Amino acid sequence: MTLHKTRPLLDQLNTVIVGKKQQVQDCVACLLAGGHLLIEDVPGVGKTTLAHALAHSFGLQFSRVQFTSDLMPSDLTGVSVYDRSSEGFVFHQGPMFTQVLLADEINRASPKTQSALLEAMEEKQVSVEGTTHALPAPFFVIATQNPQEQLGTYPLPESQLDRFLMRISLGYPDRAAEFQLLSHHGHRAQADQLPAQLDTEALGQLQQTVLQVHATATLLHYIQDLLEATRNGEWFVQGLSPRAGIALLRVAKAHALLEGRDYVSPDDVQAIFVQSMAHRLHALASAGRGTVEQVRAMLHAVPVP
Repeated sequence: MTLHKTRPLLDQLNTVIVGKKQQVQDCVACLLAGGHLLIEDVPGVGKTTLAHALAHSFGLQFSRVQFTSDLMPSDLTGVSVYDRSSEGFVFHQGPMFTQVLLADEINRASPKTQSALLEAMEEKQVSVEGTTHALPAPFFVIATQNPQEQLGTYPLPESQLDRFLMRISLGYPDRAAEFQLLSHHGHRAQADQLPAQLDTEALGQLQQTVLQVHATATLLHYIQDLLEATRNGEWFVQGLSPRAGIALLRVAKAHALLEGRDYVSPDDVQAIFVQSMAHRLHALASAGRGTVEQVRAMLHAVPVP
């Protein structure tokens, strides 16, 4: 039944984001697990197109905000405006009040504006002038980010990176996929016209099904072994938190569901480990390699049950 619901969605996304089936499945797993998604890559490889396609295919209301250096927190959350007829202030919601917020080029905004997303991403609410306003349910942030070496970018703080369940990179298309893109002048317009394959109720049911996917005690011990390996000081500056471990299990369950199983295997954990954990870690300077390479090396070194 689950595959019957998710297969058309995956197939539709793959008609727009050609040649990137693994990345597309990772994105869907992230949203089914109830997490926020960070897409990091150079400009022009389809990050924004993928975000548009995801929002349309999930059948959710969405807003797009282009993050710039002069974007203010109130531009996201909204403002209170004095209403003469009621002789009081009335709150006008900002674009953050949506089910899917596409934060385009998030690292071009100032750290102050980036931090405005923190409460929303974690608590699903915003506070404006001492009043708390609940955000719509579900609430997903799909953020795109340019590499930090790009001009005019600010690195995301670690506390905000930790709010993203997964970070993926699309990379350049292969020759066949790029030929298709050239032949159709890209797929951006097609992404905006995709029909919804799910609705809010169906998405909620799938997210509940993810939580019910079975994980054996052996599998949980394997996740603990991975967490402990990140903390022993041999691989990384600082290890993964218990919250990261819970996130890892949740997205592994979503991956298993998309593979048509009602139980998690070590293969599920390995398939999503780098995408869901590497952005939370920093390789030791003595390692002589980047964090992603260090994560892969550690994953290979930890015995699989």
